[in-house]
Amino acid sequence: MSRHFDMKRLLAATALGVVAGMFAGAAQAEEFDLNVLIEAAKKEPPINVYSSTGKIVKQAENFTKKYGVQATGTKANAAAQLEMVIREGQAKNVQGDVIQISDVPAGVAQLVPQGFVESWLPPDLAAKIPAKYQNPLTVSNEANVFAYNTQLNESCPVKNIWELTEAKWKGKLAMQDPLNKASYVDWFNQMATNADDKVAAAYKEHYGKDLEAGEDGATGAWVKALAANGPLLTDADEAAAQAVGAPDQKEQFIGLISSAKFRNNQDVGSKLGLCTDLKPFAGWMYPSLGFIAKGTDSPNASKLFIHYLMTDEGIAPQAADGKMSTNSDAKLPDDEPSGIGKVLDQIFPYNSASAQSDWDARQDWQDLWRINYKK
Repeated sequence: MSRHFDMKRLLAATALGVVAGMFAGAAQAEEFDLNVLIEAAKKEPPINVYSSTGKIVKQAENFTKKYGVQATGTKANAAAQLEMVIREGQAKNVQGDVIQISDVPAGVAQLVPQGFVESWLPPDLAAKIPAKYQNPLTVSNEANVFAYNTQLNESCPVKNIWELTEAKWKGKLAMQDPLNKASYVDWFNQMATNADDKVAAAYKEHYGKDLEAGEDGATGAWVKALAANGPLLTDADEAAAQAVGAPDQKEQFIGLISSAKFRNNQDVGSKLGLCTDLKPFAGWMYPSLGFIAKGTDSPNASKLFIHYLMTDEGIAPQAADGKMSTNSDAKLPDDEPSGIGKVLDQIFPYNSASAQSDWDARQDWQDLWRINYKK
């Protein structure tokens, strides 16, 4: 598999450079006055905003109250967003004016090249957003993390991801099905591309010997072993979080869940704890991109919403769930329940330079999982 992937990664680097070039420098060349943008937005029709988080409903309401510009937020997963944006673009009938999508490879490989969306970087915020998050605009980063039950354990009962491939944890890792959740197979490809040596080092640290990985590499070997150990597959993070942290849970599970699910500790008394110091990573990051639909009747209102989303006030409802703005001035709240902000150095970062490769390699990783998965 690795030889096949190498060619894809080479092609991906070229493709991503073209995509980045489409956006580079656009915002800096723009003269910007926020008050002028607000007044222009007020003269345009109401906007609709698609996002994978339900918090977008509240954010749209807050935006409307702040600016007097009508916005409606709609929660839709990445796959549904893709379908809606593509169909609306093809029909020249834009309904979703602003899109916050967590499927970066699809955005880079499908939406941008086909001209359905465009990226806009608020010029007055550019100095606060690292260059790697500007082209296209990354709104936030969210973490998927390994979690345990704090009522059953004083600390995380695993210290190395290779432990999860062993008989003791057979059927005891709760996670979303990688065949239905693209961010999981993207993570596999990200590790294989950017951190395969660290996965191999974790194996040696745990077993005291070098891994004989073969052409699939260390990540491929781990994915195959994990699939063969029969994880408990769910259709949503909520089910995985409940399997791990339900307050009456007696059975031991490790979970691989969004950091947003730690709010269950406050809302329903769950007992979720973050597995820290896990080798080689305690979880991984995945970004969400902010796009404006080409052909929108409300380009200024859409820009204003993107601007709002990139502020501390605008991102606050999502930040409460552990979603981290790329604006350096917008911080996580002190009472964010997962504690993710304290262990960011333990979380595998997403490298957007591999986004096209992630898209191209999805089927390969899904096939690897499908062939090796056993209940």
